[in-house]
Amino acid sequence: MFPTIAVHPAPGGSGSTASGRCKGCRESEVPLFPFSFAYQPIVDMQGRAIWAHEALVRGPQGEGAMTVLDQVNADNRYRFDQACRVNAIRIAAGLGMDTRLSINFLPQAVYRPEICIRTTLEAADKYGFPRERIVFEVTEGERVSDGPWLASILTEYQRCGFLTAIDDFGAGYAGLTLLADFQPDIVKLDMALIRGVDTSRPRQAIARGILRMCEELAITVIAEGIETTGERDFFLHEGVQLMQGYLFARPRFEGLAPAAQIFGQA
Repeated sequence: MFPTIAVHPAPGGSGSTASGRCKGCRESEVPLFPFSFAYQPIVDMQGRAIWAHEALVRGPQGEGAMTVLDQVNADNRYRFDQACRVNAIRIAAGLGMDTRLSINFLPQAVYRPEICIRTTLEAADKYGFPRERIVFEVTEGERVSDGPWLASILTEYQRCGFLTAIDDFGAGYAGLTLLADFQPDIVKLDMALIRGVDTSRPRQAIARGILRMCEELAITVIAEGIETTGERDFFLHEGVQLMQGYLFARPRFEGLAPAAQIFGQA
């Protein structure tokens, strides 16, 4: 078991408050509950290798994500978001992860992108995890009503050397508008679109349309939530090489699934 650490955001700089810290830093002293992470691989089917691991929040004994997320509120959201980044990197480094690391973040917890990212930069340096191997994911439905604001956050993360991803693409209401404001490095297709795609002509048509659009915008696509060989084979036929789902491996609490095991069964 990896111990959970307390996180105090770094001081702000330009654009911070009179106290030298942004609003989130000043209001982040609320005690934080314990939590940890499970890691699920994202596989490269062409190279038959693990391309990345997604950090998925869990309770301190491996309890489900909702036991943690149900405790997040307006008072602790900023500190929780910052602690997620640090803990995900720290545990990944302790496990000897040599792939990319994908971390989900809460746009509502970001007050000033250039200030709020500092804790992540410090954690990457402290634990020796190269920032170019860190991917920041945001769900399409997160604050898409303010696309330019979300785009400004993701743009700053790219400027700092991180990769960016839009998760659950196709599940929200403003995905195309979001892409007009910002082109991420990665788009992860929503599981609902992938489920049964090999036998559903409408799903196939929508998936192919998204793939063509992403190809034109030079965006890498990950097929997320793959559970059957039929779903896998459809996307392989369409040229998608990066996949994630139970067909390959379930999330492993504070651990990493061996590549030999993954490709021996998929």
